[in-house]
Amino acid sequence: MSKVLFALTSAALLGLSGCADLYINQPAKPAAAATPAAAAKAEISAEAKAALSSAQAAAKDAQAKNALWTTAENALKAAEAAAAKGDSDTVMKQAKLANDQVQKGLAQLNYPMLKVGD
Repeated sequence: MSKVLFALTSAALLGLSGCADLYINQPAKPAAAATPAAAAKAEISAEAKAALSSAQAAAKDAQAKNALWTTAENALKAAEAAAAKGDSDTVMKQAKLANDQVQKGLAQLNYPMLKVGD
């Protein structure tokens, strides 16, 4: 039994050590140029800006209550990335998904506590 445990532990440590230097030798990404052309390209619609700011506020509220789901956080990050690229449609879609997931996370706070055993 101890040999099997030792073998599994060794394999896990070997696997983790291979991942440890995964990003060490990666070249640094160049800073984005702040040119007027880039700023004009990254412009999104007013409706998308409103949806993004609403999603950000809802996520901040949920995070303060420890109710922010990772799916909501990922959707918010995707919406922010789309806003940086100037893709209003994706911003709207991801912001709506983030808001939906935040509302579900907040609603989960009202669920009864699960009691296991006596």
